[in-house]
Amino acid sequence: MGENDWQMSGTIGHIGCTSFYPSKNLGCYGDGGAMMTRDEPLAHKIKMVANHGMQKRYYHDIIGVNSRLDSLQAAVLNAKLPHLDEYNKLRRGVADQYDKLLGPMGDIIIPERVAWSEHVFHQYTIRVHRDVRNELQAYLAEKKVPSMIYYPVPMHEQPAFNKIVRRRVPLLSTERICREVLSLPMHPDLTEEQIGFICGHIKAFFKG
Repeated sequence: MGENDWQMSGTIGHIGCTSFYPSKNLGCYGDGGAMMTRDEPLAHKIKMVANHGMQKRYYHDIIGVNSRLDSLQAAVLNAKLPHLDEYNKLRRGVADQYDKLLGPMGDIIIPERVAWSEHVFHQYTIRVHRDVRNELQAYLAEKKVPSMIYYPVPMHEQPAFNKIVRRRVPLLSTERICREVLSLPMHPDLTEEQIGFICGHIKAFFKG
């Protein structure tokens, strides 16, 4: 793949969507998000939907919502946006250290990388074998190491779909992964010492 073939996430389809939740790679100080498109008529429609269906104030041409980004959040994002590439580079550096320390361990699977894409590591999520994921999370919590399970219930098992899905279809890979995933601390400011502390406790857990 040549240098000119690379595309940024969010620019590939007709519409790209991103979250500005505080923990995201580009996060504000509250809730927020954006939709991106090169299609002018589509952009016009999106703006109307986000502004109560208005193109002229108090004249509602379509049904819309109130989804305007607060000015304070926009100011925060404007200040952080020029640093996004550097933040993502630092996240990849953190992931490199995790890979180096956790990769040789046979009890977990580390995130896979591919040559044709560049990961920005919003999360660093491992998979834990031997049905001890919950025990590992509890052990790390005892050692003051935070971790999260995103997401504990697969979509096809969510109560919201009980009335829509007439017959439950087993999705064995999805269900297995939901029992195995565990996200470790990930942010641009993690130091090698902190990563070593986290990985040291993971190794200690499996050594028993």
